[in-house]
Amino acid sequence: MKKNLLKHSAIENGVCNYDSDLPGRRAGKRRSGDQGFELAAAASSRGQIRGLQRMVEEDRYCADILTQVSFAQEALRAVARALMRNHLSHCAAYAIRTRSAEERWAMYDELLEMIYKNAR
Repeated sequence: MKKNLLKHSAIENGVCNYDSDLPGRRAGKRRSGDQGFELAAAASSRGQIRGLQRMVEEDRYCADILTQVSFAQEALRAVARALMRNHLSHCAAYAIRTRSAEERWAMYDELLEMIYKNAR
C-alpha cells in the first residue's frame, strides 16, 4: 500500500514512474548525458554477450569463456550503476524531499529492495 501511494504521487508530478505495471513508464527528469552513457554501456554489454556466444560456438577454452562472462557481468553492472545513480538523484531525492512520511518510507523500502536485488 505504501508503495502504491508513492508511485502515483510521483507520476502525477512528472518525476518518475515507479510502477512497472503501468503502461508507458518512463523516467521523468534526467541529467543530460545520462541516457547516452546508459545506451553506450548497454551496447557494450551486448557486444560482450555476442563475444561470449561466439566463444561457446567456437568451443573455446573454458577459462577464456569464464573471463568473457566476467567482462559481460561488469558491463551489465555499469548499466545498473548508472540507472541506480539516476534513480537516487532524481526519483528518490524528489520523494524524500517532498512527499509525506508514509511515501518517504515507501521510497526507503524501494531503495533497500533495489540494493538487495543488485548486490547479488
